[in-house]
Amino acid sequence: MKTRISVPCLKTNLQRIRQFIVKTLRTQQLPELDIHAMVLAVDEVCANLMIHANKCSPRHSIEVNIDLSDSQKVVFDIIDHSQGFDIRQHPDPDLQEIIKNRRKGGLGLMLVKRIMDDIDFEVKDNQAIVRLAKHLPGR
Repeated sequence: MKTRISVPCLKTNLQRIRQFIVKTLRTQQLPELDIHAMVLAVDEVCANLMIHANKCSPRHSIEVNIDLSDSQKVVFDIIDHSQGFDIRQHPDPDLQEIIKNRRKGGLGLMLVKRIMDDIDFEVKDNQAIVRLAKHLPGR
Protein backbone atom coordinates (compact mmCIF):
# COMPACT_ATOMS: atom_id res chain seq x y z
CA MET A 1 0.00 0.00 0.00
CA LYS A 2 1.28 3.44 -0.94
CA THR A 3 -0.25 6.74 0.18
CA ARG A 4 0.73 10.37 -0.24
CA ILE A 5 -0.05 13.89 0.87
CA SER A 6 1.08 17.16 -0.65
CA VAL A 7 0.83 20.45 1.24
CA PRO A 8 1.98 24.05 0.81
CA CYS A 9 5.10 24.93 2.80
CA LEU A 10 3.36 26.54 5.76
CA LYS A 11 4.20 25.42 9.30
CA THR A 12 0.48 25.09 10.03
CA ASN A 13 0.43 22.16 7.57
CA LEU A 14 2.80 20.12 9.74
CA GLN A 15 -0.25 19.06 11.77
CA ARG A 16 -1.92 17.72 8.61
CA ILE A 17 1.20 15.71 7.80
CA ARG A 18 1.37 14.28 11.33
CA GLN A 19 -2.31 13.27 11.22
CA PHE A 20 -1.83 11.66 7.80
CA ILE A 21 1.12 9.60 9.06
CA VAL A 22 -0.68 8.46 12.22
CA LYS A 23 -3.81 7.50 10.30
CA THR A 24 -1.79 5.58 7.70
CA LEU A 25 0.45 3.75 10.18
CA ARG A 26 -2.43 2.75 12.45
CA THR A 27 -3.81 0.65 9.58
CA GLN A 28 -0.79 -1.62 10.14
CA GLN A 29 -1.44 -2.21 13.86
CA LEU A 30 2.00 -0.93 14.79
CA PRO A 31 2.84 -0.10 18.40
CA GLU A 32 1.90 3.49 19.26
CA LEU A 33 5.45 4.18 20.45
CA ASP A 34 6.83 3.22 17.02
CA ILE A 35 4.18 5.30 15.25
CA HIS A 36 4.97 8.39 17.30
CA ALA A 37 8.72 7.97 16.83
CA MET A 38 8.26 7.82 13.05
CA VAL A 39 5.93 10.84 13.15
CA LEU A 40 8.60 12.77 15.06
CA ALA A 41 11.29 11.90 12.52
CA VAL A 42 9.23 12.77 9.44
CA ASP A 43 7.88 15.92 11.09
CA GLU A 44 11.43 17.12 11.79
CA VAL A 45 12.52 16.65 8.17
CA CYS A 46 9.36 18.33 6.86
CA ALA A 47 9.75 21.27 9.24
CA ASN A 48 13.36 21.78 8.18
CA LEU A 49 12.41 21.69 4.51
CA MET A 50 9.51 24.08 4.99
CA ILE A 51 11.44 26.57 7.11
CA HIS A 52 14.98 26.45 5.76
CA ALA A 53 14.73 25.23 2.16
CA ASN A 54 11.40 26.81 1.23
CA LYS A 55 11.25 29.82 3.61
CA CYS A 56 7.64 28.94 4.61
CA SER A 57 6.41 30.02 1.19
CA PRO A 58 2.93 28.76 0.29
CA ARG A 59 4.03 28.97 -3.36
CA HIS A 60 6.16 25.89 -2.65
CA SER A 61 4.92 22.52 -1.50
CA ILE A 62 6.29 19.32 -0.06
CA GLU A 63 5.01 15.83 -0.56
CA VAL A 64 5.16 12.88 1.82
CA ASN A 65 4.78 9.39 0.37
CA ILE A 66 4.42 6.38 2.64
CA ASP A 67 5.20 2.95 1.21
CA LEU A 68 3.89 0.00 3.22
CA SER A 69 4.20 -2.59 0.44
CA ASP A 70 7.08 -4.37 2.22
CA SER A 71 5.74 -5.91 5.44
CA GLN A 72 9.23 -5.69 6.97
CA LYS A 73 9.64 -1.91 6.76
CA VAL A 74 7.97 1.46 6.33
CA VAL A 75 9.48 3.85 3.77
CA PHE A 76 8.83 7.60 3.73
CA ASP A 77 9.78 9.74 0.73
CA ILE A 78 9.75 13.44 1.53
CA ILE A 79 9.90 15.40 -1.72
CA ASP A 80 10.28 19.09 -2.41
CA HIS A 81 11.40 21.29 -5.29
CA SER A 82 14.24 23.09 -3.53
CA GLN A 83 17.87 22.06 -3.51
CA GLY A 84 17.01 20.13 -0.33
CA PHE A 85 19.60 19.06 2.16
CA ASP A 86 21.38 15.80 2.74
CA ILE A 87 20.59 14.96 6.35
CA ARG A 88 23.40 12.38 6.33
CA GLN A 89 25.96 15.18 5.90
CA HIS A 90 24.59 17.21 8.81
CA PRO A 91 26.92 16.76 11.82
CA ASP A 92 25.43 15.76 15.15
CA PRO A 93 25.46 18.63 17.62
CA ASP A 94 27.71 18.80 20.67
CA LEU A 95 25.23 18.08 23.47
CA GLN A 96 27.48 19.60 26.13
CA GLU A 97 27.67 22.82 24.11
CA ILE A 98 23.86 22.95 23.76
CA ILE A 99 23.42 22.44 27.51
CA LYS A 100 26.16 24.93 28.39
CA ASN A 101 24.68 27.65 26.17
CA ARG A 102 21.07 26.67 26.92
CA ARG A 103 20.49 26.73 23.21
CA LYS A 104 17.04 25.80 21.97
CA GLY A 105 16.84 23.53 18.96
CA GLY A 106 19.53 21.69 17.11
CA LEU A 107 18.62 18.16 18.21
CA GLY A 108 15.97 17.29 15.63
CA LEU A 109 18.15 15.86 12.90
CA MET A 110 20.11 13.84 15.44
CA LEU A 111 16.81 12.32 16.58
CA VAL A 112 15.88 11.50 12.98
CA LYS A 113 19.17 9.65 12.56
CA ARG A 114 18.58 7.69 15.75
CA ILE A 115 14.92 6.84 15.09
CA MET A 116 15.17 5.77 11.46
CA ASP A 117 17.15 2.76 10.27
CA ASP A 118 18.00 3.96 6.75
CA ILE A 119 18.36 7.51 5.43
CA ASP A 120 18.98 8.40 1.79
CA PHE A 121 19.01 11.62 -0.19
CA GLU A 122 18.87 12.23 -3.91
CA VAL A 123 18.08 14.98 -6.36
CA LYS A 124 16.15 13.72 -9.37
CA ASP A 125 14.06 15.52 -11.98
CA ASN A 126 14.39 18.88 -10.14
CA GLN A 127 13.16 17.29 -6.92
CA ALA A 128 15.02 16.75 -3.67
CA ILE A 129 14.02 13.45 -2.07
CA VAL A 130 14.77 12.48 1.52
CA ARG A 131 14.03 8.76 2.00
CA LEU A 132 13.60 7.46 5.53
CA ALA A 133 13.03 3.79 6.32
CA LYS A 134 12.14 2.03 9.54
CA HIS A 135 12.49 -1.73 9.82
CA LEU A 136 9.67 -3.54 11.59
CA PRO A 137 11.15 -6.37 13.63
CA GLY A 138 9.01 -9.43 14.21
CA ARG A 139 6.82 -8.94 11.18
